[in-house]
Amino acid sequence: MPRIVVFTDLDGTLLDHETYSWAPAQPALDLAKANDIPVVLASSKTAAEIAEIRTSIGFEHVPAIVENGAGILPAFAAAGDDHSAHDRIIATLNDLPADLRGGFEGFTDWGADGVARETGLPREQAIKAHARQFSEPGLWRGPADREAEFIDALMARGVHARRGGRYLTLSFGATKADRVSEIINDYAPCRSIALGDAPNDVEMLETADFGVIISNAHAKPLPPLPSEATGKIIRTTQDGPTGWNQAVTQFVSQYSPVHKNKEA
Repeated sequence: MPRIVVFTDLDGTLLDHETYSWAPAQPALDLAKANDIPVVLASSKTAAEIAEIRTSIGFEHVPAIVENGAGILPAFAAAGDDHSAHDRIIATLNDLPADLRGGFEGFTDWGADGVARETGLPREQAIKAHARQFSEPGLWRGPADREAEFIDALMARGVHARRGGRYLTLSFGATKADRVSEIINDYAPCRSIALGDAPNDVEMLETADFGVIISNAHAKPLPPLPSEATGKIIRTTQDGPTGWNQAVTQFVSQYSPVHKNKEA
């Protein structure tokens, strides 16, 4: 039987929306480690942020998807120092008409102290969140009826805007789903499961063999997805890491031959 590979969003999924804790998911993380199941983190967070989380949960030997798929952090690697892609995004953003540019506030506009204020992260963590290499998250704070115009103007210049659980993130278009496909090929043959809670997770959920929409009481629920009708995608009733723990434990129990052998 093929091995299992788990792909997971972070904020609102593996991490609690308010506390950023993964503690309720620890039993399933331990189960994955015991059964040699890779847990691939896939988030809008930077490589600097994800490298620390990946080490803390014990999966530094597994690649991670950073900045909404704009980059990959290889196994055991630290964050790099090439910020050229991010510099091009900021240059494109600043080239917009002033009335459109003024409606968007990004991490670069805020600086590390502003990121700490907006996110509630400690300043040390905010510095890592501010260290963008491939994308620029932020908030549209202009008139609501002009947000689509802002997004279209960026698209015309080659920059994509994708809605996550908290922020509108600007990048050159690579997605979590693109990176999931690459990593699945590296682990093939495998059976994959993806977990997420936000619009920017939908393609990832559809790409994996199975998808789980994690309940998030702090965000508008995702609309029904076509694959829910076939059971390929399911929803949890519990929020964040508690729902994550339940879904991953159930999936491993059902599909991991190693786990079944341990129970025998």
